[in-house]
Amino acid sequence: MASPNAPLNEAELDELEALLDSEPFADQAMGLDQIQAMLCAVLSGPEPLPPERWLPEALGPLAGQETRDACRLRELVLRLHDQLLADLTGQEGVSPILYPLEEEGEALDYGAWADAYLFGASLAEVPWQEAAGEHLDDLAQLLEVFFLLNGTLKEDVLAAGDAWVSAAEEARWLAEWQASLPDLVQSIHDFWMARRKRPAPIRRELPKVGRNDPCPCGSGRKFKQCCGSRIWH
Repeated sequence: MASPNAPLNEAELDELEALLDSEPFADQAMGLDQIQAMLCAVLSGPEPLPPERWLPEALGPLAGQETRDACRLRELVLRLHDQLLADLTGQEGVSPILYPLEEEGEALDYGAWADAYLFGASLAEVPWQEAAGEHLDDLAQLLEVFFLLNGTLKEDVLAAGDAWVSAAEEARWLAEWQASLPDLVQSIHDFWMARRKRPAPIRRELPKVGRNDPCPCGSGRKFKQCCGSRIWH
């Protein structure tokens, strides 16, 4: 039996894909490409998210079942999570799992991958745009590519009555950013890791005391005239 922390080999990836496509999970769980994309975002946000936050999103309401298949599915998905974490942390990069678009020959569905990544970002306890603070413009520039890949950037531009680029220019953009997707995912991960490493803000451990409230030290004087004097004077 493989170690719980061992990377998934090709046979196990095939097994995971088959389980996700099997009954009863096929109608409840995400596809393997979507789970990978969602996890890349989950692992790259302002704060790490525990499995109980994202696992039900990946596997649906059947995530908590104790059947043999459900247990095996959870094991494989958790190992995929750890493998992606190692790849992103170790700067190895992630190779996106992509499926062909229906009825479009050999074209791959980057839009589904981008949608799932943005969904993973939405699971953060603190919204990404809020956590980015003064670096919001840098983050927005990185995320704009996902809105290009899933088509919403074009839709928004056209809905606003503005002109979109030519078909040739759009195709060039898409080809460029599709090829750069692994680097983009790594850049967003690095962006958030730089934010995480900053000293955490000092959190107030006691209830806030008003300046005219009794000082919590027990002196009987007002807070502003006692321990709070260095703040108010």
